[in-house]
Amino acid sequence: MTPEELSHAIRDALEASLAESNVTLDPADLSSSIHLERPKQRDHGDWSTNTALQLAKRAGMPPRVLADSIADKLRGVRGLADVTVAGPGFLNFTLDAAAAGELAKTIVERGADFGRSDALSGQVINLEYVSANPTGPLHIGHTRWAALGDALVRLLRAAGADVTAEYYINDAGSQMDKFGASVLARATGGEIPEGGYPGQYVAELAAKVVAEQPEIVNLPQDEAIAAAREAAYRLQLDEIKQVLDDFQVEFDEWFSERTLHDSGAVAGAVQRLREQGHVYDNDGAVWLRTTDFGDDKDRVLIKADGSTTYFAADAAYYLSKKDRGYTQKIYLLGADHHGYVGRLKAIAACAGDDPEVNIEILIGQLVSVGGAKLSKRAGNIIELSDLIDWIGSDAVRYSLERFPAETPLSLDGEELRKKSNDNPVFYVQYAHARTSSVGRNAADLGVRRADGFAPELLDHETEAGLLSLLADYPRIVAQAAKLREPHRIARYLEELAGAYHKWYDSCRVTPQGDAEVTDVHRTRLWLNDAVGQILANGLDLLGVSAPERM
Repeated sequence: MTPEELSHAIRDALEASLAESNVTLDPADLSSSIHLERPKQRDHGDWSTNTALQLAKRAGMPPRVLADSIADKLRGVRGLADVTVAGPGFLNFTLDAAAAGELAKTIVERGADFGRSDALSGQVINLEYVSANPTGPLHIGHTRWAALGDALVRLLRAAGADVTAEYYINDAGSQMDKFGASVLARATGGEIPEGGYPGQYVAELAAKVVAEQPEIVNLPQDEAIAAAREAAYRLQLDEIKQVLDDFQVEFDEWFSERTLHDSGAVAGAVQRLREQGHVYDNDGAVWLRTTDFGDDKDRVLIKADGSTTYFAADAAYYLSKKDRGYTQKIYLLGADHHGYVGRLKAIAACAGDDPEVNIEILIGQLVSVGGAKLSKRAGNIIELSDLIDWIGSDAVRYSLERFPAETPLSLDGEELRKKSNDNPVFYVQYAHARTSSVGRNAADLGVRRADGFAPELLDHETEAGLLSLLADYPRIVAQAAKLREPHRIARYLEELAGAYHKWYDSCRVTPQGDAEVTDVHRTRLWLNDAVGQILANGLDLLGVSAPERM
């Protein structure tokens, strides 16, 4: 019996109990009240729900009376070994061994789809993250959201949401001209302009630009800067895309800030917001009245000299997302961007959206990696590409994803390189590799799943605990997606790996010596492979590989 099947049985019993008392409730309230949780104490059963406590007041019944009625109707339901009422009205459920064991076959048969749901079906989400300036390499400051953002995209899709992963290319403004001037200076032996880019990577870009366009050094200054800017921009953006690809991060949309300016979208956004009554003129500048929506001060859209601000581009970008049909916009911003929360929510409100529904802003705290060397190319930063080469994409991603985004992190690079059980990513990946090894050994000894499956034989105490954990996987995925917390997947996988290793030490999948293969072995192989499938599914949500050999 899966948690979904148990939920349906509880609802049927609940409806029957309410009907007996001539109580009618909204069907949506009934479904939303049924939340299954795993009891903290194993002897309390496999699952628990507080449904009776939630609905008792609306039903006009004491919680315990409603719980007793539900329990009476569930006793005897196929797959339930016991139903008890605890405390003020909690319902505890114990599955019989066969019903619990059926889950192993279900998982294997559903494969990569097990754990996916329609919990967030109908939600159309634009998730923007990383969005680093294309004037330098990605570094450790971008790494956390690269990992968490991609994991969150995978999670939301697994929960049924329609998600577009977007990278906002900040390719407009004075920093791009300084970038071009810096590249040209390196190409011609000139001085890096004040506020320019001195890193060795700029010299490397300059060499590539000159190799492609040798005539650039003879162009008039303005033309040469523009040509250097555009060529270096393309090369640097290609490098960013390659590093993200090496980090197993994919974007559906690379949105250029320039297009907002070139298309007139920035000016159009100012006009649209003015028509909604939120724009005013003062001291020759054009302002957005964001204080009406909780911002600490109003924001300038167009300066007195007629130039537009970054805030105006932010407003145009938000309206672009809205116009493209994204009802929900999620921004993943760095630790130094807390000031953006109020102003972005104000933009949403000024645009006619609900800032509590249509926009969500997540802030990630800083991360440091002990032992990491500063980049020789980029100066006083640690490049993401160097972290990948040193520690490996899997270890970097997993170590970042197993903590909440708001937690400051200091990671030990050498510890993450170790192949030991003290290294969480190794611990989980090794569990998956072990399931694969067990499968290979079983095949060599003639243990085949197709020859038998007797779920009632999965009655060892370690098997009950393992099956209970496996059953909880869909709930963990849906919850992690809803709360935007990929770390819940990592922590679940670690718990599952620990339960699997304990089971492996207690229960054999293959016969010893000359003993015959029995249904116990075959059925345990189903369980072994179910664990391997869930480990693979969970690691995939984190963008981490599931090796078959280690």
